[in-house]
Amino acid sequence: MRSETVRGAAVVVGVAGMLALSGCGSSSNETAKTVTVTPSATTVTATPPVTTHRDTAGTAPVSGASSVKPTDDQKVATKKGIMPDVVCMNLQKAQDSIQKHGVFYSRSEDATGKGRHQVWDRNWIVVAQRPAPGAQFGEGDAVLSVVKTGEPNNCPHG
Repeated sequence: MRSETVRGAAVVVGVAGMLALSGCGSSSNETAKTVTVTPSATTVTATPPVTTHRDTAGTAPVSGASSVKPTDDQKVATKKGIMPDVVCMNLQKAQDSIQKHGVFYSRSEDATGKGRHQVWDRNWIVVAQRPAPGAQFGEGDAVLSVVKTGEPNNCPHG
């Protein structure tokens, strides 16, 4: 029996091709041939799309990946507002106040250390904040420590 090898080409045999080949018969007088198909190596180079962002002043496009952490100098340049005093507000009002000061992303954490999630913001009272009122801050800098309404706290109406 003789073996033949085909190299350098990708061969795609669909279901119809398989059926056509299986329908071919051979007489006992014919010699069966084996064909081995070895696809050639293909190199694919993928280039991720370039995204363009504006700097915080909105003056120049900045290109780059978001996974790159900013330097301390860049962090100072991205400060957007002055942190308001939000202690003793319910979490929703505190977030609204922060947004009015130009920052839309703030974080909250359970002040008891139990790791509870703040699902209904109006049901939580801010008992501490970072940064302090009057400090410059940017997106994600504001961290509000909260307890559930009715739990012990130092707020007059909490």
